[in-house]
Amino acid sequence: MLAHKSSIRQTAGKASSRAQAAVPHLISSRVELRASGVIPFSGVNVKAASASAAPRARATAASRQAVRVAAAVEADYRKRDPKDVRVLVVGPTGYIGKFVVKELVARGYNVVAFARENAGIKGKMTKEDTVKEFPGAEVRFGSVLDTESLRTVAFKDPVDVVVSCLASRTGGKKDSWLIDYTATKNSLDVARTSGAKHFVLLSAICVQKPLLEFQKAKLKFESDLQAAGDITYSIVRPTAFFKSIAGQIDIVKKGNPYVMFGDGNLAACKPISEADLASFIADCVTEQNKINKVLPIGGPSKAFTAKQQADLLFSITGLPPKYFPVPVALMDGMIGLFDSLAKLFPQLEDSAEFARIGKYYATESMLVYDEARGVYLEEETPGYGKDTLEDFFSRAVKEGLQGQELGDQAVFGQQ
Repeated sequence: MLAHKSSIRQTAGKASSRAQAAVPHLISSRVELRASGVIPFSGVNVKAASASAAPRARATAASRQAVRVAAAVEADYRKRDPKDVRVLVVGPTGYIGKFVVKELVARGYNVVAFARENAGIKGKMTKEDTVKEFPGAEVRFGSVLDTESLRTVAFKDPVDVVVSCLASRTGGKKDSWLIDYTATKNSLDVARTSGAKHFVLLSAICVQKPLLEFQKAKLKFESDLQAAGDITYSIVRPTAFFKSIAGQIDIVKKGNPYVMFGDGNLAACKPISEADLASFIADCVTEQNKINKVLPIGGPSKAFTAKQQADLLFSITGLPPKYFPVPVALMDGMIGLFDSLAKLFPQLEDSAEFARIGKYYATESMLVYDEARGVYLEEETPGYGKDTLEDFFSRAVKEGLQGQELGDQAVFGQQ
């Protein structure tokens, strides 16, 4: 989930702050039936009819074979040149979606980015902004919540692969089911009826242990995708994004303490950069070893606890380490308080959920989970890419956090 939410400190801080405030795929079987040349009985001599029909039978057999060959070529889009493979990206203006679109364009695919007319953080991007954001891609506008919009705009031309980078912005209950499930399911449903061959899903590693509403919504869609049967899939479950653990960089630079839960060693993650994750997602478009797979993925560095992240940051800034430990029990108290208040004031339901999110990231690692043993396994969490956390922290300390905006997930003063 850190794939699209804030980190341990960010999510908990958020809970506190909210508490306070080319050609159609699969030539139709009907075409093949029409080409089959079935001749109804006409009452004439059967042998004579068969003899006279022999050349026609051979022709129709050849026709059927041609149809099958054409369908096979059409279906196996992975054999085509990238420029002849149309990839539709839904959720292109999100944090990871932007990098995915640009990576796919760089690899030469025929990319369609399907976005809202007012997209981006808090809907600040105009249509013109979005078009400028994605040179080399075709930008189309509509709504993933409207299947007719998907059908007539996003899928108006044949699509080979759909890449979904859709994710709820807040993690609230209604928002999670609306985006993480319904909107994503709409995209899958229309993809299937339109003949798309492959669906790449950006999910989250935390769905392994679903205690939160957005995790349940994501897991439900994963199940639907795996059960579809008529479309292959790659389910990508990243650990933490770099931006998810960046929220306290400016605070530490100002000499303030690093906020962490307990002793800072309750949970760990292998964060991955947005560029490396986009590259991995683009690999899923054609690589055979990623077909019909659930793919947990982290960055190339070792796993870091919150305390280790803090120590790395203090080392890079050269400032003396200062920590502000927060008891996990504080989150339990907030959850209980908001659950009680939500019974009287339903609008506070999400406040309790945000507190649960905070506790989850304070206590659960973003690593592969061994359910049988109840442990998280760093060594079983694959690493990918070249961008290390140390390099990211060093760059962010010197250059700032431009491009790492959290929007609705911003806490600790970050925007």
